Amino acid sequence: MERDYRRIRLLDILRGFAVLGTLGTNVWILAHMGDLNYVFSFNQNAWWASIQDFVRSFVLFLVNGKLLGLLTIMFGVGLEMKYQQALRRGTAWPGVYIWTSIILMVEGFIHFILVLEYDILMSYGVTAIIAAFIIKGGDPIMRRVMKIVGGLHGGIMLIVLVVGIYLGLTGANISLGDMNETILLYRDGSWLQQVQERFANFVILRLEVIFVIPMNIFLFLLGIRLMRSGTFAPDENGKKKRKKLLHFGLYIGIPLNLLIFVPGGYFDLPVRYLFAPILSLGYIALIAKLVEANQKLWLWGRLEQVGKMSLSCYVLQNVIATVIFYGWGFGLGGKVDSITIVFIGVAISYFQVIFASLWLKRFKYGPMESARRFTSNLLSK
Repeated sequence: MERDYRRIRLLDILRGFAVLGTLGTNVWILAHMGDLNYVFSFNQNAWWASIQDFVRSFVLFLVNGKLLGLLTIMFGVGLEMKYQQALRRGTAWPGVYIWTSIILMVEGFIHFILVLEYDILMSYGVTAIIAAFIIKGGDPIMRRVMKIVGGLHGGIMLIVLVVGIYLGLTGANISLGDMNETILLYRDGSWLQQVQERFANFVILRLEVIFVIPMNIFLFLLGIRLMRSGTFAPDENGKKKRKKLLHFGLYIGIPLNLLIFVPGGYFDLPVRYLFAPILSLGYIALIAKLVEANQKLWLWGRLEQVGKMSLSCYVLQNVIATVIFYGWGFGLGGKVDSITIVFIGVAISYFQVIFASLWLKRFKYGPMESARRFTSNLLSK
């Protein structure tokens, strides 16, 4: 069924909030030279051990997996808008959207090789192609697929949790592996050496991308269904749906995500890959409520601009962070405490806000968005 979606400001605000929020997780990895242990509680001091440990744990409680989940939902919203646009124009679907998704995968590959091995764009490109065909089946097919992929992913994570508890796999005997070589690479290696390492270990470094595809499919389709139900609309129906979403997302999402503070690391993986998206829904409704309360707030306009050039800002924030932390740049990685890391993350976000504001005063689209549109139009001819 064809739907007419006028531009909804809230969508750009949420997209901008999600993009800046992904830095809230990546900045800890970058600041610790690729040591993934710092975004989990495995082999780390308890959160109450010091103010530095508490700051790291609390910030990750707020953002780790939550903003990524929100961004994934927003990609699903974008897919729905492209689909409705195709229906209005009477063009074939998925048609050009396949090329758009392939371009996203290529952008992700370049970002992965040249900047950051934790790129999410490649996974989104693959998910978008799959979801583009599912959406043609209508709501019944989408609901069926959501049950299948949601059940598969949820079942795997619950098995991981139960087995971990049964075998007593706490932080004392769980390890993400020896990260010393990785730390040395990003501390002492050149940029070219890091590029070569990512290329040589492409498959291993992309395992998470493959693992999260069922979850991503579920969240893409969830974004589509939220959009179709009018959840983002500024009318009374939208407000009622967001109120329910607020209660569900916060009242259920917060307690489940608080499990990250349970000693032993039992809930680290389930929180990031299963419970975090529930809180993402709460964030959607909470941001919407705050926007309604004060629509003229300076922050909303700035987040809206970041949201309009979210791809450019996502890549830019990672480039800036690698320059700040890696050895070939300013080399601050491993030399700053948690409070300083938070300050640097906020400073990078503020820079992006100013950059997006200045850029959009002169141009209609962000630099990467313009390049994508040009390439998509070229390939579709």
